[in-house]
Amino acid sequence: MRWRAEPLWMKTGAALVAALLLALNLGALVAVALRAEHSAGWGGADWAALRFTLWQAALSALFSVALAIPVARALARRRFGGRRALIVLMGAPFILPVLVAVVGLLALLGRNGILNDLLGLVGLPRLQIYGLHGVVLAHVFLNLPLSVRLLLQGWARIPSEHLRLQAALGFGGLARFRLIEAPMLARILPGTLGVVFLICLTSFAVALTLGGGPRATTLELAIYQAFRFDFDLGRAALLAAVQAGVGLAALLLLARLALPEAGAVGMDRPAPAPPGGLARALDATAIGLAALFLLAPLTLVILRGLPYVAGLPPVIWWATGRSLLVAGASVLLLALFAGLLTAAALRRTWPEILGASALLASPLVIGTGLFLMVNPWIDPQRLALPVTALVNAAMALPFVLRALIPAARRAEADFARLSASLGLSPLAHWRLVLWPRLRRPAGFALGLGAALSLGDLGVIVLFAQTGSETLPMEMHRLLGAYRSGDSSGAAVLLLGLSLGAFVALERLIGGRDAEA
Repeated sequence: MRWRAEPLWMKTGAALVAALLLALNLGALVAVALRAEHSAGWGGADWAALRFTLWQAALSALFSVALAIPVARALARRRFGGRRALIVLMGAPFILPVLVAVVGLLALLGRNGILNDLLGLVGLPRLQIYGLHGVVLAHVFLNLPLSVRLLLQGWARIPSEHLRLQAALGFGGLARFRLIEAPMLARILPGTLGVVFLICLTSFAVALTLGGGPRATTLELAIYQAFRFDFDLGRAALLAAVQAGVGLAALLLLARLALPEAGAVGMDRPAPAPPGGLARALDATAIGLAALFLLAPLTLVILRGLPYVAGLPPVIWWATGRSLLVAGASVLLLALFAGLLTAAALRRTWPEILGASALLASPLVIGTGLFLMVNPWIDPQRLALPVTALVNAAMALPFVLRALIPAARRAEADFARLSASLGLSPLAHWRLVLWPRLRRPAGFALGLGAALSLGDLGVIVLFAQTGSETLPMEMHRLLGAYRSGDSSGAAVLLLGLSLGAFVALERLIGGRDAEA
């Protein structure tokens, strides 16, 4: 049941947010294209960037999801001490800054990494992390946990009665997978592959740090080069349009491949005991390897960087302050945008579609368009931090709306009639009915937005000059200068800030019982 007439201020606010998002996603691209002059056009290097972008995104999505299947299956079937904490950890790389993950992988697999040191001791050739395999490895590290969390939701929707029936009929593991689990995976895998593919399609920091040269240039990195070094706006706009077209085509293709939900329901009875023997050993191996893969790089980051934190140069601490200011402003904007669009989504579908459009946009092109739009009136460098906060809020909006809109619609369906019968005003309905049911997803979503903003290395590289650098930008400079000690210390600092901001906002907004 729909709630009574929407207040004018709420309609106006949602419309203004929609206009702002359209200006960021579409208007920035148009601004870049209109200012383009004497573009070099589409060349061989651009074809190479497109091929590499598609290849690395496809490989990253396939490996991430394929490796996530046995891990999610094992976690769904087993109950053990620390299981809940391990599942929570599966979302950590989505919270942690990309550069922290890169530093962790370099500490393990880089030229001076532990694994290469061990290989050198036994006389074996050293591993090379830079290039396609390094980019794919980093993307798998970042997206394997997300894939596991998404697939776990599919296993959780399998009614326990189906599992009890297959056990009573004496089905083996292969028959159970073929008849019960495979149909579920056929419905959920296209969406999971699509999300990971889009994330890897617009990846910037990973390709910038682990690409290793022109052969490993993505479209996003080519956009940065076209603007930052060549100032070829036409080429930048063309690259961005191609990138958005590829993402849209991938979404449409996956939408056609996705199967509708089966609608199977159960009575929430306990599931039968999982199989033992070899199946238990395989499940334990999958969980153990996944935990080792995720924890080893982060543990190395902490162990290597912690002794250097106290001795970091003053410029790092100033950059830390600027990062905190950007993240704070980004969270405030994100809360405003998400609140207005969630309220509008109770009656309409366009807010969800508009929010998801940010997954197709290039943050660098958005930054470039804003640079060109403000340049005639004000020095863009003076707006480096506000623009970064605005773009970070827009980029995090799809994940926030994904958490808020379904919860709000469920609450509206359950309690709108009761609120109407009690004569509650729209504001009272929001305060007394909707907000108590949105606190926990809102706390998680805004905490995630703060962590993503703290670790972002995107728009700031276009605008920032001396005096406006953020912590990720300074950390990238330390990596480029091969100052491994200071870069490891900055990684620990960034790791602590991101996790601290996430936990603090989740507890503050979601309540003491909020889960990490």
